[in-house]
Amino acid sequence: MSRVVLMGEGVLAELVYDELSKQYPLLRLHEWEAGVAGAAELALVVHDAWYPAVHYQAEEQFRSAGIPWLRGFVSFGEGVVGPLVRPDSPGCSRCADGRRLMAGRDRQEIRALQQKLEEHGKNLRDPWGSRTGLLQVAHLLAAEARRVLQGEPPHLQEQIALINLKTLANSHHLFLPDPLCPVCSRLPADTADNARISLKPSPKMKANHYRCRPLDNLKKVLAKDYLDTRTGVLNGKWHDLDSPFAAVAVNLPLFAADELSAGRTLSYEESELTAILESLERYCGLGPRGKRTTIRDCYRNLEGQALHPLTVGVHAEEQYARPGFPFQPFDPERVMDWVWGWSFLQERPLLVPQLLAYYSLGCGNGFVYETSNGCALGGSLEEAIFYGLLEVVERDSFLLTWYAQLPLPRLDLASVDDGELRLMVERLRVVAGYELHLYNATMENGIPSVWAIAKNRKSEGTNLICAAGAHPDPLRAVKSAIHELAGMLPLNEKWKQNREKAYQMYHDSSQVRQMEDHSTLYGLPQAEERLHFLLDENRPWQCFDEAWKPPKKNMDLTADLQELLQKFHRLQLDVIVVDQTTPEIRRNGLFCVKVLIPGMLPMTFGHHLTRVTGLERVLKVPVKLGYAKQPLTYAALNPHPHPFP
Repeated sequence: MSRVVLMGEGVLAELVYDELSKQYPLLRLHEWEAGVAGAAELALVVHDAWYPAVHYQAEEQFRSAGIPWLRGFVSFGEGVVGPLVRPDSPGCSRCADGRRLMAGRDRQEIRALQQKLEEHGKNLRDPWGSRTGLLQVAHLLAAEARRVLQGEPPHLQEQIALINLKTLANSHHLFLPDPLCPVCSRLPADTADNARISLKPSPKMKANHYRCRPLDNLKKVLAKDYLDTRTGVLNGKWHDLDSPFAAVAVNLPLFAADELSAGRTLSYEESELTAILESLERYCGLGPRGKRTTIRDCYRNLEGQALHPLTVGVHAEEQYARPGFPFQPFDPERVMDWVWGWSFLQERPLLVPQLLAYYSLGCGNGFVYETSNGCALGGSLEEAIFYGLLEVVERDSFLLTWYAQLPLPRLDLASVDDGELRLMVERLRVVAGYELHLYNATMENGIPSVWAIAKNRKSEGTNLICAAGAHPDPLRAVKSAIHELAGMLPLNEKWKQNREKAYQMYHDSSQVRQMEDHSTLYGLPQAEERLHFLLDENRPWQCFDEAWKPPKKNMDLTADLQELLQKFHRLQLDVIVVDQTTPEIRRNGLFCVKVLIPGMLPMTFGHHLTRVTGLERVLKVPVKLGYAKQPLTYAALNPHPHPFP
């Protein structure tokens, strides 16, 4: 016979006791008593209300005693059973509460209540806790207890069951252990040795595919593990039926706001999977969740083993001097957090300011505004680095074109023999009413890059939308840019609401403060004049064959990556990689990185946060490419907000 400890009081505790005591010897407790659980095989903590303080005490007591435990309680009209917490495994009640709170709509209010209950311990009995409803909760809890005691596979490890006490409908919800949980997580320390990267083979499915894992391979796990309206890392999805292509948005709930990420492909199924991956990439970039930051020091003490922060580009002196500017000039004596990255040029671990490696950490004592620029997720570490590098290239080529107002050659789409591309361009024209203009934005690194403009052919709606793409296969760069354009096409009603704001931003660039402001501004017909350096038709057109050679057909994505790295080595530009992979994505063989290339132009949003100081490429590359006869000056750069969406 198994010994079970049942702690709790109320109707639910009585019902559980009645159901299990006929089969197992139960030790009944109403309050904590030292040492009483020492010989138990399972502990149950059961109440008619939510007592988080009691649950956290149970975590401490049963984990130290090596006893698995299971809880049941009532909260806001629902019975909650689980999770089954094992003392030697991650995934505790605190993780479950955190995921359930974050996925909920009223997360701020619930968090305030949770903190109050942690301090005072008691909650009123839920009015929906009828005996019939509580009997259902007791039955589910007792059934799980029997499975554990009989050695059968449990249903509620890393899961909770929710029972609607009004309808008695019940459902199971997976939650992922929180890598930052103070109870059950044991993150490894961030060390120089752990930052070392030795590139391994990453076979592609096809020579022209550029992925090492097909999306079909991830279908079974992406939605199941990450997308759940009640406990998921991601808690909602929406199909965009107005886009000319298949677009799906997925929501990443954050404490203060929601963050939407979109997948844009030619099928809704693939777009949903892509959107989930995009959201997971964003989640990994929020802060260190895969390793524990261990170094907090000033640059002066770390010089020689750390990236010099000024090499990544900073804000101008006049920006820092503005009242209320949220960043401070870099001070080599200021203490900050540092994480380890890998320098491919120097072939050694290199310390990187944490605020550059994780884009949400730029405020407070930060010296620059950093976005998700260079963050990428892949089916291998090599794949993630490959796409993170391409994102840096894409945005650098866009910004350099803008700031230097480069008169890029326009690409002749008729020179491309690709049926899918022709249909995409035609659909953009016929369904959405936009004409596509493509330009060769390849910079001195030689990696095919394009600047795309969608020009409205209708009498109403937003006028211009801009996007970019970069890829060793220029056709993929073009299609990627088209998908980005399609995703930015606003509804006419939305444009009508934003028109007045666009006028204000056109006359006062300081009002361009948010990401969406950039595209809103250039929806205004009057703003088109700022793009005449591209839209001027009096220039030669360029065929694809003239612009780029056919891409090499490697069967290993690592070989493609090494070719990209060599291009930067020849230019003496370092490629620094910080591994952002978290336990949540590692469980499915996914990797996430942040790629930094000091000297390349970083994407920023909000005109007041522009970062070009210290980045002399923007002054010198136009000469290298033949667009200028002498280096530019910072004063000569385009003063207007960029149009990147």
